[in-house]
Amino acid sequence: MGSADALHDLQQKQLEQNDDRTAPVNPLAPDEGRHVTLQEYWDKWYENPYPDVDVSYEWNNGILEAKPSSNAPQLDLGFWFLALLHQYVKTHDNAKLINMETGFVLTMEDAAEPSGIRKAVRKPDIGIILNSNPVSWGRVDQRSFAGVCDAVVEFLSDSTQVEVLRDTEEKRNDYALAGVQEYFILDPTGEHMHFYRLTPKGQYEEIEPDSREVIRSQLLPGLQFRLPDLYELPELEELALDEVYRGYVLLKYQAAVAAAAAETAARQHAEHQAAAETAARLQAEERLQALEAELARLRRRSS
Repeated sequence: MGSADALHDLQQKQLEQNDDRTAPVNPLAPDEGRHVTLQEYWDKWYENPYPDVDVSYEWNNGILEAKPSSNAPQLDLGFWFLALLHQYVKTHDNAKLINMETGFVLTMEDAAEPSGIRKAVRKPDIGIILNSNPVSWGRVDQRSFAGVCDAVVEFLSDSTQVEVLRDTEEKRNDYALAGVQEYFILDPTGEHMHFYRLTPKGQYEEIEPDSREVIRSQLLPGLQFRLPDLYELPELEELALDEVYRGYVLLKYQAAVAAAAAETAARQHAEHQAAAETAARLQAEERLQALEAELARLRRRSS
């Protein structure tokens, strides 16, 4: 059985449980698996569906899917990577970011659907929208993105096998079909850490690290990061002085460090020069004293 079939079976079991009135309801997502139209989703379920339950739903071809909460290591890695992307976007000014609660529509060809088209609304943990994207982003009244993100980053959801397969198989396939150019899956365990780019054939291929374990984005020129850093999560100040990140992380901090280093070098040079001048003066004084002593000796001798 393939991974897609396994995901389908797990989802069917989940739906059967949701349809069984005796099955326990997830109090954090009481409407997980509910069938709603796309318009109903936008009207009621997209944003703050309950006054007293903090839950966010995505919409997958008519079914509500709750976005599960991340654990501490997943959040640490996700926010570290988000900070890295903020640095990149701030430096290059070639894209904008959406995250967590902002959704966009995936439209995919699917022969199994009567219309031949399947739709989903996904709320990526991080979405990247290039300035060259045909749909603009950034107005204060926008609560969803009407276009397709150019790149997506998901923090692995691993509470259940359904959630793992949703990120690693279903979303990967759907993002590719919808034309998302790069798809990154962040997993602090490393088991499901993946970095994909879309090929001209519309399929994802792994972005392979170079000999120094550096991953480079083709979509975002200059965005690069070292794989071990995704586990160690160095501070930005440390990354700023690393050649891998020097091109986009904390440029003002780098300039301040360089200025401080130049000032220190200038002060040390001045101190060295002053010390050399003092040593030269002392030597000159010692020679003068020696000459005066010799002159005095000669005078005594001649008298």
